[in-house]
Amino acid sequence: MTVQVWAPLAQRVRLVTAEGDREMLPGEDGVWTSDAVLEHGTDYVFRLDDALPVPDPRSRWQPFGVHEPSRAFDAERYAWTDGAWTGRQLAGGVIYELHLGTFTPEGTLDSAIARLDHLVDIGVDFVELLPVNAFNGSHNWGYDGVQWYAVHEGYGGPTAYQRFVDACHARGLAVIQDVVYNHLGPSGNYLPQFGPVFAAEGANTWGATINLAEPAVRRLILDNAAMWLRDYHVDGLRLDAVHALVDEAPIHILRELAEETDALSAFLGRPLSLIAESDLNDQTLILPREAGGYGLTAQWSDDYHHALHVALTGETDGYYADFASLGALAKTTTGGFFHDGSYSSFRGREHGHPLDPAVPSWRLVTFSQDHDQIGNRAAGDRLGDTCGYGQLAIAAVLTLTGPFTPMLFMGEEWGASTPWQFFTSHPEEELGRATAQGRIEEFARMGWDESSVPDPQDPQTFLRSKLDWDEAGEGMHARLLQLYRELAALRRTVPELTDPRLSRVRAEYDDAQRWFRVERGAVETLVNFSGETVSLATVPGTGILFRTDRDATIVGEAAILPPHSALIIRHPA
Repeated sequence: MTVQVWAPLAQRVRLVTAEGDREMLPGEDGVWTSDAVLEHGTDYVFRLDDALPVPDPRSRWQPFGVHEPSRAFDAERYAWTDGAWTGRQLAGGVIYELHLGTFTPEGTLDSAIARLDHLVDIGVDFVELLPVNAFNGSHNWGYDGVQWYAVHEGYGGPTAYQRFVDACHARGLAVIQDVVYNHLGPSGNYLPQFGPVFAAEGANTWGATINLAEPAVRRLILDNAAMWLRDYHVDGLRLDAVHALVDEAPIHILRELAEETDALSAFLGRPLSLIAESDLNDQTLILPREAGGYGLTAQWSDDYHHALHVALTGETDGYYADFASLGALAKTTTGGFFHDGSYSSFRGREHGHPLDPAVPSWRLVTFSQDHDQIGNRAAGDRLGDTCGYGQLAIAAVLTLTGPFTPMLFMGEEWGASTPWQFFTSHPEEELGRATAQGRIEEFARMGWDESSVPDPQDPQTFLRSKLDWDEAGEGMHARLLQLYRELAALRRTVPELTDPRLSRVRAEYDDAQRWFRVERGAVETLVNFSGETVSLATVPGTGILFRTDRDATIVGEAAILPPHSALIIRHPA
């Protein structure tokens, strides 16, 4: 690899290898270059002025950690076997979100490959990896990354990542990589020594605001996205918390990213998806650019999760307060967002914007559980800690047969009993203590018991969060897993379940009796959230497509739903 680095703050830059120091030449826009060629596997650092040497901010390989030398990596050395892979469009797909460190006992990319057939078996189309970029320490959620271009060595490093993507494609699975461009982690971040990566003012929940007014910082983001999609054959990116990207440029960084990604997709000849995590409830992100939008592929809808979670659990603390009525679930099911300009009691203001019914519903990603909504609970408890089989089955039905792009969180398909807690491994004791205290303070508004918050720095917090694969074949877990398989098959045989037209979705509910029904053409999903049997009217000739309880049935012109059950029916033509 040839060597260049953006370092406008330095007066002198040297490339340091085992062969000694080599002066680099200053160029335009603060970019320094060297005619040296680093062979694959060569360790190197940069010395800025007379300071201690630091790793390359665009390093692909940090074998000894984020504070140590970078190692040259040639991505073209890998012999890909996915030449026949033509990609996968997001429409109609099912996403499976996983964290590599806790997905398997070993917590590596290679060990995850051994579990890919399980994902195929339950109808998954996209594997979404939580951030894999290099961070300080041995284990972390991934959102404290400081080396955006490097794959964490504990997961196996960059070559293992290539093997993983290759193995996914061999099984017909597309790969979505979660990337974080809204902040940098607190330990091992050397970018500020090179240039003004942070804005002069402003901060978000996680740290200083990224300086998107600086062209080189924008380029750092755009090139990183292209690296995953081009060099690692990734099929899409999940863009973390885009509401924290402060950009006053005429063309927003998200639109710029979408434009470049679409161009790359045309060149590569396969679909490339960009999925935003956004707190804004703003369709601008996903509207086509010719309609004034940014042209991203999809965005998450947390509102749907909140409405479904409250319907299942009855929790109404904190940001769940506005979702107490089943009307919230009806509104999100038919309109995508609950807060579409309505008053948010948690925020203390009006929030969100309506979604145009013409927007295809698959452009919203919805879920009953995800890493945030589990891990950001005080004890990291899953739905299964509150809900029984019937309620977990309802969650599966509404998620997998709803009008949106469904996403599962690892282990939910068998009702995993293991928690998924917030864990860190900061080597710095002071940072570790501050992180633990911050978690306790964060939960105050949700009314959760502070004493139930585990210490993020305790290794047992991490180990407790690893999936127990043995339980997937036992009792209720095996029963729920079979239900997920059957729902996956149903999605592929009933076209109404993947129909993206929101104009064809209707919902009714009764808060007193706790029933809910969703009509999509001739197919209807009936749900009983209550602990009592309910009877709902149907039309003669209605047939049953799926049931979560063997006692759920149709008698004459009535659907009979036992407590905590769901029924999917088809009306006669």
